[in-house]
Amino acid sequence: MILVTGATGQLGSGIIDHLLKKGIEPSNISALVRDKEKAKVLKDKTLNIRFGDYNDSDSLVSAFKGVDMLMLVSSSDREAIENRTVHHINVIKAAKEAKVKHFVYTSFVRKPEFERSAIADFQNSHVKTEQFLKESGIDYTILQNGIYMEMIPIFAGEKVAEKGIIMLPAENGKASWVLKDELAEVAAQILTKSGHKNKTYILTNTEAVSFGEIAKGLSDILGKDIHYKSPSVEDFESILKNAGVPEAYIGMFTMWASALSEGSLDVKDDTLATFLGRKPTTVKEFIDKTYSKKE
Repeated sequence: MILVTGATGQLGSGIIDHLLKKGIEPSNISALVRDKEKAKVLKDKTLNIRFGDYNDSDSLVSAFKGVDMLMLVSSSDREAIENRTVHHINVIKAAKEAKVKHFVYTSFVRKPEFERSAIADFQNSHVKTEQFLKESGIDYTILQNGIYMEMIPIFAGEKVAEKGIIMLPAENGKASWVLKDELAEVAAQILTKSGHKNKTYILTNTEAVSFGEIAKGLSDILGKDIHYKSPSVEDFESILKNAGVPEAYIGMFTMWASALSEGSLDVKDDTLATFLGRKPTTVKEFIDKTYSKKE
């Protein structure tokens, strides 16, 4: 039995889809959900729906009974980062109590000097989870995923075609952007093939791209000039605040832009390509597909 957490999210549902494509019977796949209303979207797949709350250990232990492989898609809790760490540890403890045989965890890529990064707190959440998992005694596989390519339109702005400008204090920093569906494809491989016991894999792209290059790609596909401007963090925050953007989102945009500017997300690796058996989707291919649909 394979259980996937975050089953109604994009990555979790993508992993389930790839498991089904590999011929895994729906009866051998369990989807962990917290919200019964959201679980309705999974009914058509005839999966085992199990209910559990990351803050309710008993519900997790019950949900994990009979599970051989557990796929923990990292918590998307939007409150304090400490909450995410607690959630992860609760899942690991429950998996151990339920005698889960193998635990797969979606972590995040990091550089050795990550403690000085703008996303240090976020990174430490994953570090603590990885450490707890390794010390739990459960066989594990850790997937250190790169930043999602699907974040590019969010950073670029919904009206980038109309306004003709990307404004983000990322300077010339690059990131090895990766497509969620390709990360899901690899996760499904890990869950269905042996040889991954107690291993850590870096899953990033083989190229790193800046927002200056993204702006050029947008200019090409949209047929109009899209400019990239990197203001100071202070000016950027002021612009967003004057536009009525909530403080939480201002903090999120600033944190990730700063991480980009300092090079924290520029980690190129060919492990993802090796698993896929092909070159990962490029930023140009993603931009062409995403923005050509809008025109």
